[in-house]
Amino acid sequence: MASMSEKISACLADGGDMLLGDDATSRSAGVWRDDSVQATIIVRPRSTQEVSEVLRVCHEEGQSVVTHGGLTGLVNSADTTAADVVLSMERMNNIIDIDTLGRTMTVQAGVPLQQIHDVCAEHGLMFPVDLGARGSCQIGGNAATNAGGLRVIRYGMTRDNILGIEAVLADGTILSSLNQVLKNNAGYDLKQLFIGSEGTLGVVTQLVLRLRTELPAEHTALVGFSDYQRVLKFLSYFDGALAGNLSAFEVMWPDFFMHQRAKCEVKGLEIDGDARFFAIVESLGVDHSQEAETFGAALEGAMEEGLITDAVVAQSDNDRAAIWKIRDEVEHLFDGGEHMFFDVSLAIRSMNEYVDEVRANLAKQSFDSQFYSFGHLGDGNLHFCVVCKSDLAKYQPTIEECVYQPLEPLGGSISAEHGIGLQKKAYLSLTRSDAEIAVMRTLKHAMDPKGILNPGKIFDFEGPVSIQ
Repeated sequence: MASMSEKISACLADGGDMLLGDDATSRSAGVWRDDSVQATIIVRPRSTQEVSEVLRVCHEEGQSVVTHGGLTGLVNSADTTAADVVLSMERMNNIIDIDTLGRTMTVQAGVPLQQIHDVCAEHGLMFPVDLGARGSCQIGGNAATNAGGLRVIRYGMTRDNILGIEAVLADGTILSSLNQVLKNNAGYDLKQLFIGSEGTLGVVTQLVLRLRTELPAEHTALVGFSDYQRVLKFLSYFDGALAGNLSAFEVMWPDFFMHQRAKCEVKGLEIDGDARFFAIVESLGVDHSQEAETFGAALEGAMEEGLITDAVVAQSDNDRAAIWKIRDEVEHLFDGGEHMFFDVSLAIRSMNEYVDEVRANLAKQSFDSQFYSFGHLGDGNLHFCVVCKSDLAKYQPTIEECVYQPLEPLGGSISAEHGIGLQKKAYLSLTRSDAEIAVMRTLKHAMDPKGILNPGKIFDFEGPVSIQ
């Protein structure tokens, strides 16, 4: 009788290959982690047809499959066991087509986000989804987690920038919905089933991306505020003053900003005045000189109105890189011990109250920890990093309770852009109703009746339940 590796090998007729044994388990399990992949078979297909054949065999055998992209996720959604087969998309990395008139790009799922940005720039176009892991993450993973990033306030999440998807279902069925038009109301929008589903309903193999005209006039500033209410007033004022060109609004609490500014060793970013909050603001437009005048006038007006204490405006690409370095190089937060990274969303009016409550909850605990807060405040997304001086595994449940429980009365969500994976599934009921979870289970059972796709992620597979 043929082994599983032999059966899978027979499916790879288009140049795909496999890693077995030590070649598989020597691979890192993900970003900012010291452990390695547990699965002993990593399949690296080159085509949708190969993915289909592999899944057909795994479905027949009841073999669990976990899809791997760039492994930049932070909720253990791509974790494996020795019993799993990994389906790595790293060799499905071709840009298939770019339509400069229709402003679309068709790509395989393994194309890195940075490569998409670079190719768009060659054609005077842009793909607006942008995040710190752009050099490592893959577009299929961005879709599978519905990644957000730095420009959500203007362009929306990944789902808002995808027109079509091709995916392979658990039994090997190829579902090709590579729509290339903005308007298509012909029945259910099937691509939405796979965006944000973390590989539990199907494997995304190709995508049609919605592109925009490149906006070369980029203006960036670091601003300071004396209190949180002025942060909120400034957001409303500045968005209006820029007439819709505000593209990023990243707020940093002082614990985060002071630590990062020191660790990143950036110069010339001193904020005068009694600043208690800090923000990176950025606009994108067409006319550089006109946009610069508008951007500067808006900051001057904010200063006159007493909304901000000070502002440092980037005068060059190097200045802009220094400002964003403070926000992007979050690995500096981990210097003091083991860390947990959190990603939540809630109404922006409640954010500071929530941050204060989480900080107070952690301060009451017996263990020594450091708390950092920052996020894409303009779109209601807040990040935390909790660094525990020792024995994180022991205190992890307590830390999670401190962070997640205050969200429920505020109507917040335990996940803004990173997904659920393994890390958050015990808290899913805080932000999803029983009826919602029942519908999720019904979809999972209908599309993956044997539960072979990324098993155990989001929720445990128990088959459909009655929707009350």
